[in-house]
Amino acid sequence: MDLAQSDTNPAPQAKTRSIGQYLSSHLRQYGLLFALIAVMAFFQIVTDGTLLRAVNVTNLLLQNSYIIIMALGMLIVIVSGNIDLSVGSVMGFIGALAAVMIVNMDQSVPLTILVCLVVGGLIGAAQGYWVAYWKMPSFIVTLAGMLVFRGLSLWLLEGQSVGPFPKEFQILATGFVPDIFPVSWGDSLANMLEMRRVKHVNMLALFTGVAAAAMIVAAALICVMYMLSLFRGLPNVLITMGVLTIIYAFITESTTVGRRIYALGGNEKAAKLSGIKTERLTFLAFTNMGVLAAAAGLVFAARLNTATPKAGFALELDVIAAVFIGGASMSGGVGTIIGAVVGAFLMGVLNNGMSIMGIGIDYQQMIKGLVLLAAVIFDVYNKNKQG
Repeated sequence: MDLAQSDTNPAPQAKTRSIGQYLSSHLRQYGLLFALIAVMAFFQIVTDGTLLRAVNVTNLLLQNSYIIIMALGMLIVIVSGNIDLSVGSVMGFIGALAAVMIVNMDQSVPLTILVCLVVGGLIGAAQGYWVAYWKMPSFIVTLAGMLVFRGLSLWLLEGQSVGPFPKEFQILATGFVPDIFPVSWGDSLANMLEMRRVKHVNMLALFTGVAAAAMIVAAALICVMYMLSLFRGLPNVLITMGVLTIIYAFITESTTVGRRIYALGGNEKAAKLSGIKTERLTFLAFTNMGVLAAAAGLVFAARLNTATPKAGFALELDVIAAVFIGGASMSGGVGTIIGAVVGAFLMGVLNNGMSIMGIGIDYQQMIKGLVLLAAVIFDVYNKNKQG
């Protein structure tokens, strides 16, 4: 009898441990999501509902669009075991180049966008070449790039702001998807949600941890879409961010290239011995970062409707902070695209909420620094615990 009990009892215990291990391994991911919700709820209360007003939600998305675009590339660079300090300067330089081509040289918008993206890729490739093939520290190479492209922006603009841009260019950041439906976005989403709820109500009971997180994300997206529908609709830049996020999440999680990037960051020597071309992966990671920094520069310039010599100043710090807060490891090999996006939104909500409250920029910087430090401490604590 005792033997039979010993044979039957371990099964539920093993199942319990596996669920606990799953939740523990995803603690950072889910914890960050709940932290974002908690921060939004806090600022919604202390700002008397201003944070989630339709106009402010739209502004929040527009203000953080270029941060999120660069965070996608920065996540890949950091996962590969490197860092790029030049993204803010490259973003400002590309915005200056676009202004000179469109405003001063009267070039077409499509040609300007193409040239700027190519130039951004070449900048990333140049920096990646020194890091990948000459084994120079990425910190030094990109620090030099930060100074170089900051100076080039000043030279290109001759110390003056250049603008405004034509409406065809401004639509990159300030355009909205037209409402082609006879009912509002909010009504459409509400109807869709109700139909899916009735159809699948019995299936919801079958899911646990992952389904709960997915439902939270879906609910958040529906709320955001509803808020946007109350103002001017869906911003074009949100479509861009969404498409890029899906593409990069798929690449990092479901492709051979993505797995090799994580292997590169986890242990470069082991990755190279297993046949992975580590130099080429590093080179491509920086080239990709250059293209995304160029895209962010175009969005930033279109949003401001002008190019200024100080555009992008210190933005690389917000991008790097967003990636680390999103769960990326300082040593490489760890991090997710979704985490980087959530981290960027968390930083954006902090900035926006504190600005609405009238908190000075000095206190804002200190609070953001403490949040970043807390994220790094949490990362180190998890590593020591697992070790």
